[in-house]
Formats: sequence, C-alpha cells, structure tokens
Amino acid sequence: MSNVQFSIDPVSLAINASGIGFNHELSPLWLRERCQDADHLDQITQQRLFNPHDLSVDLKLIDANTTPDGDLKLVFNDGYQGIYKTDLFLPDFDPDDGLPAQIAWKNDFDKSVFHVDMADLETEAGLFDAIGKFIQYGIIIINDVPNDPEAVTRVGSRFGHVRTTNFGRYFEVYSRPDSNDLAYRTVPLAAHTDNPYRDPMPGIQLLHCLFNGTTGGLSTLVDSLSVLKQLKAEQPQGYELLTKIPVRYRHVDSDIELIERQTMIQTDYMGRVTGVTYSPRLDYLPLLSEQDTRTFHKARQRMGELFADPEYQWEFRLEPGQIQMFHNSRVLHGRTEFDANEGFRHLQGCYIDIDTPKGLYRVLKNKIDREVSK
Repeated sequence: MSNVQFSIDPVSLAINASGIGFNHELSPLWLRERCQDADHLDQITQQRLFNPHDLSVDLKLIDANTTPDGDLKLVFNDGYQGIYKTDLFLPDFDPDDGLPAQIAWKNDFDKSVFHVDMADLETEAGLFDAIGKFIQYGIIIINDVPNDPEAVTRVGSRFGHVRTTNFGRYFEVYSRPDSNDLAYRTVPLAAHTDNPYRDPMPGIQLLHCLFNGTTGGLSTLVDSLSVLKQLKAEQPQGYELLTKIPVRYRHVDSDIELIERQTMIQTDYMGRVTGVTYSPRLDYLPLLSEQDTRTFHKARQRMGELFADPEYQWEFRLEPGQIQMFHNSRVLHGRTEFDANEGFRHLQGCYIDIDTPKGLYRVLKNKIDREVSK
C-alpha cells in the first residue's frame, strides 16, 4: 500500500497515517518500537538490538518535526530521539504483506493463465511470474516436465523445501490393493484437502503425471474461495459455525496414528477466507447441541454439493509431462474413477509448505524492482 500519507498535528504532536477510507493516529509506543537507527536495529538482519517489551506504557512524544528529506524527526519522553523514514511504515498498512491479491475462479474462468513452462522456472523472472500466478489463483499447471522418477521433487525444490511425511519424501499414486489410503485405489475421489489430520497441514501439493493409459482418472480442481462466497450467502449461520467449531480428523497407518482438530473453513487475521480443511472420508461431527449439529451438518453438506457442482469444479485430463501444483487448503482436488484393466495410470506427488514460495516471491520482487530502477 503506497498511497498512505503521514502528517504531524502541530498542537498535539500526534502522527497521523491516512489513506482511502482510514485515518489512524500512530501510538508513541508503536513509533518508538520501530526506531530505525543502527544502535537499535541491526541493518543486515533487521532484528532489534533492544527489547521493546521493556518500554514504558506511558511513553509520549515531546517533539515532532519533518526533515528536509521528508522524514520524521521524533523525540520521546524516555530520552530517545531518531529519524524515521515513513516508507518503512508502509508494509504495516499492506494486509497482503507484499503479495498479489487472491483471485477467485469458477469453471468458466480462462484457465490458460494457470499454465507455465518448465523452462521458465529456470529463470528468476519466470519463477517470479509462476509464483505470482500461484498466489493469485492457488493453482498452476507446469508443462514439459521430464517424465523421469523424482522430477516432482526437483520441481518442488524450485519453489520451497520438499516435506517428508509418513508417505515419504514423494509418493507414488497408482492402483494397488490394501494400500494405506484410498488415493491408491481406482475409486473416485471427491474434492478434498490432503492431510487435514496433520499439524501443520501441507500447504502445497504437486502431482506429476508420468503415464495415463486410461480414459478415466480425470483430475478435478475447485477453488474454495468461490464456493465459500456462495455458501455464506445461502447459509450464514452454518457458515459461521464452520469457521469457529473445530472438527476432528484422524488417519491410521501401520506405524502411526495422526489426529488433529481444525475448523472446516480457514481464515486469516483479518477474517478473510484462505481455504478449508475438507475430507469427508476423515472428518467427524463435533459435539454440539442438536440444533447446532443440524445447522453444522447442513452447511458442510451444502459445501460438498457446491464443490461437486460443474459451475465450480474443473474436470480435465492431466497429461504425461504435466504437474498440477495447488494450494492444498484453497484449491481442493479429486479424481474420477478409472479402470485399472484398461491401462496403467501413474502419478508422483510431493508436498511443500506455503511460506517458502511466499518468501521467495518477496525476494525476487525486490531484486527485480532494483534492476528496473537502475
């Protein structure tokens, strides 16, 4: 957010930040904590060299002026005085923390924008563009990926750190009896998030198609942001319960039992929807009153119907040499049924956490901005 204006009230010495739709007086404590000089802030790590928790709650400004460069010169009643560059305040007014805003989509959306080429990921500009698309849409399709084992982990490593789970560093998705998850059978899989029983739940999943000799086994994706907007309009009370009441998820394997409680609708610190934890194969109704149980169930029932609605769900054939990379809790994934006798279908998958691509985006953006400004 670059359209924030900072001003000094000459009578009260209050520092005001204003913009479209807001005017906020900055607390002296807020300002004092953000001192920028090298004695109080390490200039390399940007970590403080003092403990702000020790500041007096009665801290006040006793003088405030603007320098010829447009910076603030502030003096506090604890004896500290310093120069403040107000552009360093701007990140505090950006609810997206320097990331592109999310764009919700339905099945009729132009999905060609999801596609990127493997070769583009080898350049900083191409990687930056791919991450930006991923943050916006929660999904990218990577084309021309080499069809060799573990290529999915190499691609995943371009975006972040591949996460090892009880399924391994990467996992094989093909039909085999007595497997520890229904993903390894031929049955259809409705829209779901992976591993809601884990803390933290994987942020991103990559699925690489190595071979698909069946007419079935189509991939399905649906953007929960669009679905939840509709659900909230239809059932506001049920929607509210899904955002506040945790659900118990459980996974049992031969050497591990994982249990976690999470709300079905996930929100950020501003209350904005970020995604869901949704897996009808694994969830359990929480303990609620009879009326709330009915309201809760009706809402999750309708949410499932919307996830399967062709208006929202994209059904497509993931081709050999393609990777679908999706935000695990925002973009739900599934698969149609297939016949293993008709042909072999083989995918490889891996998980990475969501924080590293976001952090990499900011680094690449700063680097590209510096190059442009030269």
